[in-house]
Amino acid sequence: MHLPRFRQSVAADLCVDTVSVASDASNFAVLELFTERRDLMSLPVIEHERPIGLISRNIFMSQMSKPFYHEVYGKKSCIAFMDKEPLIVDAAMSIEDLTFRAVESGEKALADGFIITRDGALDGVGFGLQLMNVVANMQAEKNRQIMHSIDYASVIQRALLRTSRAALSAALADAELIWQPRDVVGGDFYYFASYPDGWFAAIADCTGHGVPGAFMTLISSSTLAQALQQLGPRDPAALIGEVSRGVKTMLGQTDGRRPADHQQPESNDGMDAAFLWFDAASRQLTFAGAKLSLLMLTPDADAVQAIDSERMGVGYVDTPPDFIWTNKTITVAPGSLLFITTDGLVDQIGGHKDIAYGKRRIRDQLLAQRAAPAAQVSAALLADFQQWQGAQPRRDDLTFFCFRP
Repeated sequence: MHLPRFRQSVAADLCVDTVSVASDASNFAVLELFTERRDLMSLPVIEHERPIGLISRNIFMSQMSKPFYHEVYGKKSCIAFMDKEPLIVDAAMSIEDLTFRAVESGEKALADGFIITRDGALDGVGFGLQLMNVVANMQAEKNRQIMHSIDYASVIQRALLRTSRAALSAALADAELIWQPRDVVGGDFYYFASYPDGWFAAIADCTGHGVPGAFMTLISSSTLAQALQQLGPRDPAALIGEVSRGVKTMLGQTDGRRPADHQQPESNDGMDAAFLWFDAASRQLTFAGAKLSLLMLTPDADAVQAIDSERMGVGYVDTPPDFIWTNKTITVAPGSLLFITTDGLVDQIGGHKDIAYGKRRIRDQLLAQRAAPAAQVSAALLADFQQWQGAQPRRDDLTFFCFRP
């Protein structure tokens, strides 16, 4: 893809001045900095004037809040909690090269930021959200250039989803995941990871669609990746709570109270989500949901069973930071068909009466295709949905996950 204006901007344009700490500084010193500087999301660690690591505020504060961590780690060197392999780029690196490097480095570079150097010495830090904004807006002077930037954002979004798609294909032989953004980029995302004793999956519908929705998927998916590193995959409810707090922190959405400057938070964004952990040995599925339910059709059942979710969204201003989502654990009989969808499927207007597609039609399709492979079930449902939509415009992003564990 040809993006000529990328070549006129460099990493230095994203550089934000920052404080740093020496590698022999204590964790108490880092804690004091993070406490005093609530805007400080990442802290470079330097040695002989050169950066050697990056401390993420979210990970550090989470670790130091654990019992006895103050006593055990407080006086020890801050390298105990730093990322020893952060993305480090020269100030002269082009935005195009920086974007590819950030994607190659994974979600931590987009979530925690990256270090910018000049002649090897620390110059400042840059952040993933800044980078995506630059990618999306560099060519905003002309409509054609805007479309180029959105197309490039789509490349980034699809690249971030590719690893999950590959893990899903390797772990589940009978599964199908449909992801269709309404626009070039979208506000739905999925996450899948395989483990020696099972697998974890997440389906989420972030606020908005198009470019704003895509920004929210970046924030939400990177926060989920951090939560998985800290908590592991086996407690979906705890993970939703951690992601909710992370989103609230990143967007300044602090439990509905006015911040120190007495202004209302500038955003009120979040997501609906369903998190799953499947234990392969016991065939037990643990589900936790925020406004997204799980549908299940067992081989001997004559109706689709709904496993309901909590009616509390993830991240929003009005979501309490201490809200506790609950896990629901079921033993999945062999041959059972399970299904999760975002509201883009349910709410689509169509049919001869111009009404929503609805949950009943989904259940009818699952029952009608109950003996078919998940791919065939999904194809039949998608064909029925498209016929229902007819000439109506697509209202929202469309994502659903159909599988037999």
